[in-house]
Amino acid sequence: MTEAMFTGAITALITPMNRDGSLDLPAFDRLVEWQIAEGISGLVPVGTTGESPTLSHEEHHTIVERTVHASAGRVPVIAGAGSNSTAEAVDLAKHAESAGASAVLVVSPYYNKPTQEGLYRHFTAVADSISIPVVLYNIPGRSVVDISVETTARLAAHGNIVGVKDATANLLRPLQVRRAVTNKYFNQLSGEDGTAVSFLAAGGDGCISVSSNIAPAFCSKVQRLWREGQVKEAMSLQDRLLPVHDAMFCETSPGPVKYAASLLGLAGETCRLPIVPVSDETRATVRAALTEAGLLG
Repeated sequence: MTEAMFTGAITALITPMNRDGSLDLPAFDRLVEWQIAEGISGLVPVGTTGESPTLSHEEHHTIVERTVHASAGRVPVIAGAGSNSTAEAVDLAKHAESAGASAVLVVSPYYNKPTQEGLYRHFTAVADSISIPVVLYNIPGRSVVDISVETTARLAAHGNIVGVKDATANLLRPLQVRRAVTNKYFNQLSGEDGTAVSFLAAGGDGCISVSSNIAPAFCSKVQRLWREGQVKEAMSLQDRLLPVHDAMFCETSPGPVKYAASLLGLAGETCRLPIVPVSDETRATVRAALTEAGLLG
């Protein structure tokens, strides 16, 4: 592979829920259809933003299957398949492959704090178990452990591990990984909306985005402008979106983005415990950010 497998703005999908906490599958189908119509480059169901920690295995499977069916091959589906149990991550990855997902996104095991050798063996076990590509997900802010540059390069030697979602917000990291991985092109995607353009400038390929749940056309346009060499225009639009990016994380995600989705009529704001409805202060912040960006009338 001489170029990135996944590029552009890729949405880390929310999982719409009814007020009783059950899955709102019709709203989910509509969200997927709207995302594609707005020009998004890919979809990531059942990641952190999709509240995967509080979905049952049956619900997790349902959302992956629903995404594959609703997207109908029009954009890649990178299914979340992460767990702090390696056996569970393998099972989720196998299901994603059987459901027709394009790839899986596998987060660093959280809470149990594995060593770098433990991380290597965990990701290798998942990659060995399936034939579709694996994208590593490095998010030390939530998982506590950081996949080091050295471990990333070691994992990149595996033929089935094709890239990383980098949510470190460390803009040295994509440069260091690019230098360390010499055996192939290694796909690097930002996991932080606020660094989307900066990550591209550091050699990245795109962004797995929370904000694109509510602003897919704008997030896609930022990526397209950059690829077309319209750097000033890309930076200008990124500046316009920055209050939105900040607002989506002014309280624990996905609370703010689900509230934003409710303001836009995309889905309800219900999250599952321990995520609670956002505060009045956060509601005002989100509403103001959407209005400033021109997303809310």
